[in-house]
Amino acid sequence: MTAGLRLGPMLRHVSATSAAIWVETDAPCRVTVLAGDTSATADTFTVHGHHYAICELTGLTPGSSTPYEVRLDGGRVWPEPDSPHPPSLVCTPAPDTPVRILFGSCRTPTDHSTSAVLRYGVDVVRAYGLRLADRRRAAMEGHEAERTDDLGDEAGPAEPTVLLMIGDQVYADELQQPMVEFLRRRREGGPREADAAQSQPPRDEVVFYDEYAELYRQAWSDPDVRWLLSTVPTLMMFDDHDIRDDWNTSGTWRREIAENPWWRPRITSGLGAYWVYQHLGNLSPEERAADPVFAAVRASRGDAAEALDGFAWRAHVEPHSYRWSYRHDIGRTRVLMVDTRCGRSVEDDSRRSILGPEGTVWLDSQLTGDVDHLVVASTLPFLMPEGVHYLEAWNEAVCAGAWGRRLRGPAERLRQELDLEHWPAFQRSFRAVEESVLSVASGRRGEPPASVLFLGGDVHFSYLAGARPRKGASSGTRIAQLVCSPTCNWLQPMMRRMMWVSVRALTGLLCRLLARMAGVRAPALAWRLEAGPWYDNALATLVLDGRGSEAVWEHSPVSTRAVEELSPGRTGRPGMRELVRYRLTG
Repeated sequence: MTAGLRLGPMLRHVSATSAAIWVETDAPCRVTVLAGDTSATADTFTVHGHHYAICELTGLTPGSSTPYEVRLDGGRVWPEPDSPHPPSLVCTPAPDTPVRILFGSCRTPTDHSTSAVLRYGVDVVRAYGLRLADRRRAAMEGHEAERTDDLGDEAGPAEPTVLLMIGDQVYADELQQPMVEFLRRRREGGPREADAAQSQPPRDEVVFYDEYAELYRQAWSDPDVRWLLSTVPTLMMFDDHDIRDDWNTSGTWRREIAENPWWRPRITSGLGAYWVYQHLGNLSPEERAADPVFAAVRASRGDAAEALDGFAWRAHVEPHSYRWSYRHDIGRTRVLMVDTRCGRSVEDDSRRSILGPEGTVWLDSQLTGDVDHLVVASTLPFLMPEGVHYLEAWNEAVCAGAWGRRLRGPAERLRQELDLEHWPAFQRSFRAVEESVLSVASGRRGEPPASVLFLGGDVHFSYLAGARPRKGASSGTRIAQLVCSPTCNWLQPMMRRMMWVSVRALTGLLCRLLARMAGVRAPALAWRLEAGPWYDNALATLVLDGRGSEAVWEHSPVSTRAVEELSPGRTGRPGMRELVRYRLTG
C-alpha cells in the first residue's frame, strides 16, 4: 500500500541556508523533499498510530526562492495533481534586506459558509493565502494579479519572511460541528480507547491523542490555508485553548482541574500533540539534534507513544524539566517566542511567576543589545490597557491576602470568571521584564536596539501601545506593544463594551487607586494606546528595515448584508484591506 499525505507539508524553521519541512503521513514510509539541487530524506516516526517526519534541507543559498516537492517512498505527493495553487517555495532570507514578520492569533477553523462568516467573520489566514497565491501566480505569468475577489482586495505588504502563530492555533475546548461528530463516532463503544469510560471525557472537548490529531487535521486542511503553510516559514507558540481555557491560571485552577479523571490523558495528549504538531518545527537543526525528546522518539522501537506521553506528563508536573521558549535570529533582528503557559509557577499565590524561575532566567539572558530590533512574542500581551493592568494587579494582590484571608476565595473566583491572568496578574514577572527592557534601552546590555517590540494575541482585539520610562528621560529605543487578535473568532458584545470602558482614562485612574489600596506599586513603564482597539479579524505585518520599523494591520472587511446576499452554497472569496499603518522608528 502506497503512503499518502495526511497533513502538510508545512514549511517551518527557515534560516539563510536551511529549511525544515514537516509532514504527517497515513502510513510509515520514507519522506524525501527535493528543492532544486538540494534534497533531504527522513524516515517517519510513529506516535499513537500516527506517522510523522521532518526533513531538513541544508546548503541553501541565502535570498533564494526554490520550488520544492515531497515524495513518499519515491512517489510524488506534493504538489498535488491539478492543484490550482502555484508551486510551494522555500524562500531563504537574504542579508541586509527588510524583515517582514507576519503575526496573529486565535483562529477557529470554519467552512467559510454564510453562517460561519456571520458568526466568526472572515478567516483572514485563508484570505491572506488567497492573495499570496494570486501574487505568486501573477509573478509567474509576468503581469499584475487580477482582482477577482468578492469583497475587495489590496496589494498589501511584500511577502513575509516568517509567520508567527502566537496562540490558540486550535481550540480543544470549543469545537466546531465536524469535530463534535468525530468525537461522537470515535467514542461510541469502540475498543480503541478502552479507558474512555473510566476517564469520563467531556462530550464536547478533545481528550485523547487521536482526537488532537484530528483537531489539527481539521484546523490545517483547508486547501488555501494548507498551501499558505506549505510556502511561508511558520513559528508557533501555544496559549490556553491549545490545551484548555484558563490553563494554569492559578494553583487553585490546577488542583480543581486535576480532580477530573480525564485531565491526565488530556494534558498528556495536549502537550504531546503540541510537541509533534507545533514545537518540533520551531527548532533549528542544532536544537532539534540536541532535543532529548526527539532523540527518545526516534530511538523508540515501533510506536513512541510511551516516550512522548512520559515526557508530556513530566513537562506538566515539573514545568522546569523542559523549555518551550525559543529564539530565532533573522539578520540583526532577534525574535523571542516566550512560553507564558506551561512554565508558570502558580502554586503559591504570594510568589506567582508567569515564566517560572528557569523561564525568567532564560528570557533575561536573551534581552540584550547589539541588535537592531528585539521582538518579544508572548501569546499574552505584556502591556494591557491601563484599566485592565491595574485591575489584574489588584486581583493578584487580593488573592495573595492583601485584604485578608476572607477575600482570597472571592478574588480567586473573580480571577477565573474574568480571565484576570495576563502579565499584569504576575507582578513579579512583569517588573523583572520591565527592568530588563529598561536596562537594554539604557545601553547597559550592549548597544541599545532601535526598538523593543512586544507582540501579543489572546484578547480578541488589536491595538498598538507606546511605552516610555515613567521616571527619567526616554532613551532612543522605541518600546511598544503590538497586538493582533483574532484571525478568525470574535469578541462577545459584552466583552467589547468592557474593553471600551477599560481604555477610558477615568477607568485607568479608578483601577490604579484600587490597586494602590492593595499595595500595588506603579510600574516603571508608562504607556498609552496609540491606535485601536479594533475588533475585526486581522493579520499584522511588522516590517524591520535597518533601524527603521513599521507595523501594518490588515483585515477583510465585510458587511452582514454583503454576506447575506451571496447566493446559496457560495462561500465567497474574501479580500484583504489595510486597516492601519503606523511608523514605529526611523
